[in-house]
Amino acid sequence: QVQLVDSGGGLVQAGGSLRLSCAASGRSFSDYAMGWFRQAPAKERVFVAGISRSGESTNYAESVKGRVTISRDNAKNTVFLQMNSLKPEDTAVYHCAARRSAFYSGYAPISSYEYDYWGQGTQVTVSS
Repeated sequence: QVQLVDSGGGLVQAGGSLRLSCAASGRSFSDYAMGWFRQAPAKERVFVAGISRSGESTNYAESVKGRVTISRDNAKNTVFLQMNSLKPEDTAVYHCAARRSAFYSGYAPISSYEYDYWGQGTQVTVSS
Protein backbone atom coordinates (compact mmCIF):
# COMPACT_ATOMS: atom_id res chain seq x y z
CA GLN A 1 0.00 0.00 0.00
CA VAL A 2 1.12 3.55 -0.75
CA GLN A 3 -0.13 6.73 0.87
CA LEU A 4 0.29 9.94 -1.09
CA VAL A 5 0.21 13.48 0.31
CA ASP A 6 0.07 16.38 -2.13
CA SER A 7 1.26 19.86 -1.23
CA GLY A 8 2.52 23.11 -2.70
CA GLY A 9 -0.60 24.56 -4.21
CA GLY A 10 -1.72 28.14 -3.73
CA LEU A 11 -2.84 31.38 -5.32
CA VAL A 12 -0.56 32.83 -7.95
CA GLN A 13 -0.85 35.49 -10.62
CA ALA A 14 -0.80 34.58 -14.28
CA GLY A 15 2.76 34.11 -15.44
CA GLY A 16 3.89 32.92 -12.04
CA SER A 17 5.27 29.59 -10.90
CA LEU A 18 4.48 26.89 -8.40
CA ARG A 19 6.18 23.67 -7.39
CA LEU A 20 3.92 20.88 -6.27
CA SER A 21 5.18 17.97 -4.20
CA CYS A 22 3.81 14.53 -3.55
CA ALA A 23 5.27 12.60 -0.65
CA ALA A 24 4.77 8.86 -0.62
CA SER A 25 4.84 6.60 2.39
CA GLY A 26 4.89 2.86 2.38
CA ARG A 27 7.28 0.51 0.76
CA SER A 28 8.93 0.44 -2.65
CA PHE A 29 8.20 3.90 -4.03
CA SER A 30 10.47 3.09 -6.97
CA ASP A 31 8.11 0.27 -7.99
CA TYR A 32 5.55 2.86 -9.05
CA ALA A 33 5.19 5.03 -12.10
CA MET A 34 3.78 8.38 -11.01
CA GLY A 35 1.38 10.81 -12.57
CA TRP A 36 -0.11 14.21 -11.91
CA PHE A 37 -3.73 14.91 -12.79
CA ARG A 38 -5.93 17.94 -12.36
CA GLN A 39 -9.63 18.51 -11.97
CA ALA A 40 -11.32 21.84 -12.49
CA PRO A 41 -14.83 22.49 -11.12
CA ALA A 42 -17.50 20.55 -13.00
CA LYS A 43 -14.89 18.96 -15.25
CA GLU A 44 -13.32 15.53 -15.49
CA ARG A 45 -9.97 14.68 -14.00
CA VAL A 46 -7.33 14.96 -16.73
CA PHE A 47 -3.74 13.89 -17.13
CA VAL A 48 -1.06 16.55 -16.72
CA ALA A 49 2.27 14.73 -16.56
CA GLY A 50 3.76 11.31 -15.88
CA ILE A 51 7.12 9.85 -15.01
CA SER A 52 8.53 6.35 -15.14
CA ARG A 53 9.84 4.43 -12.17
CA SER A 54 13.40 5.36 -13.10
CA GLY A 55 12.63 9.01 -13.81
CA GLU A 56 14.08 8.64 -17.31
CA SER A 57 10.81 8.73 -19.21
CA THR A 58 8.37 11.60 -18.88
CA ASN A 59 5.24 12.54 -20.75
CA TYR A 60 3.03 15.61 -20.72
CA ALA A 61 -0.37 16.80 -21.79
CA GLU A 62 -0.20 19.11 -24.79
CA SER A 63 -1.79 21.90 -22.77
CA VAL A 64 1.17 22.08 -20.38
CA LYS A 65 4.08 20.95 -22.54
CA GLY A 66 6.98 23.39 -22.30
CA ARG A 67 5.64 24.97 -19.10
CA VAL A 68 5.64 22.03 -16.72
CA THR A 69 8.34 19.60 -15.58
CA ILE A 70 7.77 16.42 -13.63
CA SER A 71 10.59 14.87 -11.63
CA ARG A 72 11.08 12.39 -8.82
CA ASP A 73 13.52 11.63 -6.05
CA ASN A 74 13.30 7.93 -5.26
CA ALA A 75 15.60 8.30 -2.27
CA LYS A 76 13.14 10.75 -0.71
CA ASN A 77 9.95 9.05 -1.97
CA THR A 78 8.79 12.27 -3.58
CA VAL A 79 7.55 13.38 -6.96
CA PHE A 80 7.47 17.02 -8.03
CA LEU A 81 5.61 19.11 -10.55
CA GLN A 82 7.28 22.40 -11.45
CA MET A 83 4.80 24.68 -13.16
CA ASN A 84 5.90 27.88 -14.87
CA SER A 85 4.13 30.53 -16.93
CA LEU A 86 0.88 29.64 -15.24
CA LYS A 87 -2.40 30.59 -16.88
CA PRO A 88 -5.88 31.05 -15.40
CA GLU A 89 -6.95 27.87 -17.20
CA ASP A 90 -4.46 25.94 -15.07
CA THR A 91 -6.70 26.55 -12.07
CA ALA A 92 -7.72 23.17 -10.64
CA VAL A 93 -7.17 20.70 -7.85
CA TYR A 94 -4.00 18.78 -8.63
CA HIS A 95 -3.63 15.15 -7.58
CA CYS A 96 -0.64 12.86 -7.76
CA ALA A 97 -1.20 9.19 -8.47
CA ALA A 98 0.82 5.99 -8.33
CA ARG A 99 0.67 2.93 -10.55
CA ARG A 100 2.61 -0.20 -9.79
CA SER A 101 4.60 -1.01 -12.89
CA ALA A 102 6.81 -3.86 -14.07
CA PHE A 103 8.69 -1.55 -16.45
CA TYR A 104 11.50 0.50 -14.89
CA SER A 105 11.68 3.03 -17.71
CA GLY A 106 8.24 2.63 -19.21
CA TYR A 107 6.05 5.70 -19.62
CA ALA A 108 3.41 6.41 -17.03
CA PRO A 109 -0.15 5.87 -18.28
CA ILE A 110 -2.35 8.84 -19.13
CA SER A 111 -5.63 7.24 -18.09
CA SER A 112 -6.69 7.86 -14.50
CA TYR A 113 -8.28 4.40 -14.42
CA GLU A 114 -4.86 2.76 -14.56
CA TYR A 115 -3.64 4.26 -11.30
CA ASP A 116 -3.79 2.43 -7.99
CA TYR A 117 -3.35 5.18 -5.40
CA TRP A 118 -4.20 8.87 -5.22
CA GLY A 119 -3.24 11.88 -3.19
CA GLN A 120 -5.89 14.07 -1.61
CA GLY A 121 -5.17 16.95 -3.95
CA THR A 122 -3.82 20.47 -3.66
CA GLN A 123 -5.61 23.55 -4.97
CA VAL A 124 -3.90 25.70 -7.59
CA THR A 125 -5.56 29.02 -8.39
CA VAL A 126 -4.18 31.31 -11.07
CA SER A 127 -5.53 34.84 -11.17
CA SER A 128 -5.57 36.93 -14.32
